[in-house]
This record gives sequence, structure tokens and C-alpha cells, in this order.
Amino acid sequence: MAIDAATVRKVARLARIAEPEERLEPLARELSGILDWIEQLNEVDTDGVEPMTTAIHTPLPMRDDVVTDGGDPAKVLSNAPRSVNNFFVVPKVVE
Repeated sequence: MAIDAATVRKVARLARIAEPEERLEPLARELSGILDWIEQLNEVDTDGVEPMTTAIHTPLPMRDDVVTDGGDPAKVLSNAPRSVNNFFVVPKVVE
């Protein structure tokens, strides 16, 4: 799939990315190369191959779902830089 400078200009405008005019042609060649490589992946025979989420199959350990009292607040807050009434105090980020 070939991409030309006009397509790169249009996509850059839609993405609100400012690209100088002299950069459009090299970007078009680079993007065309990437799309050509992606098209090569379509040639790979994947029939009978199951999808993989990870290279190592590791089942999650199961634990009993037990209701607890939440632990000791003093232990939980022992590393907090600041706490008030058993709550973490964090800096205000929105006015």
C-alpha cells in the first residue's frame, strides 16, 4: 500500500500534528514501508495456531474469599508521609 505526501498531510492535520512540508515525503516513504511489512504478515499461515496471551502459561493461584477487618491502620499508614484520622493525605491537584 503506497502512501503519498497528500495522505500524510491529511492524517497529520486530522491528528493535529504540525509537520513541515519537507518532512511529508520522507514520512510517506516510511509509513509505506511499515504498511508493506504489515501486509507481509498476512502471508503467514496461522491456521490451527491458538491465540497466545503470554509465552508462559501460569494459572492464577486461588485463595479463599475471606472477609477481614482490613488489618491494622497503624501498620498500613506507617510508611505514609502524612495521614489524618487513619487516612492518607495527598497533595491537592485540582483547584
